[in-house]
Amino acid sequence: FLVAGRKMSSKRGVTVKDVPAASFIAAYAHYLKKSGKVQVPKWSDIVKTASFKELPPNNPDWYYIRAAAVARRVYIRAGVGVGSLKKVYGGKQNNGVRPSHRAYSSGSIARSVLHNLEKLGVIQLNPKGGRKITPTGQRDLDRIAQKIANPNPKTKKQLAAERTAAEAEATTTAEPSTAEAQEPREEGTPYNPNEIPQE
Repeated sequence: FLVAGRKMSSKRGVTVKDVPAASFIAAYAHYLKKSGKVQVPKWSDIVKTASFKELPPNNPDWYYIRAAAVARRVYIRAGVGVGSLKKVYGGKQNNGVRPSHRAYSSGSIARSVLHNLEKLGVIQLNPKGGRKITPTGQRDLDRIAQKIANPNPKTKKQLAAERTAAEAEATTTAEPSTAEAQEPREEGTPYNPNEIPQE
């Protein structure tokens, strides 16, 4: 099948790096919301994601999307902390007629998301600094990536039925036709499969 514009072997396991970021983040955010294990802060519906923003997010599920995006970033690059997340989700401060300057995003949102992911067992503290993915978190994220790459996997029964049908078709094709089997032939005459029987 094709993943991210390139052909991959069905024997190789699909990871988070093999699927588009937007598709994975949307799927994992839906999974987090459906699980009900993420403790969304009470201020999530009124807070801005950064001081340079004018309005809060329009999407009511923005917290789950941010958590999914942070989990993917920690998966791909270990050592992510609050400071790096403030830079990643930062932007430009609009100073009117004066030049714009670099501004950081909210640190409390990044800290809240990291704590939630730690409680879920997706990430853990990295001895070298920041956070890193846990084996359980890596397995869960790869499982979601596998569902994105192969949304309708075939069961063992379906594969066995297809194998049986293929074997039956091959057996039927190999058997000679009734007319050829019943047609008497003279001794010493070689068999010609292209020969047209005489009526």
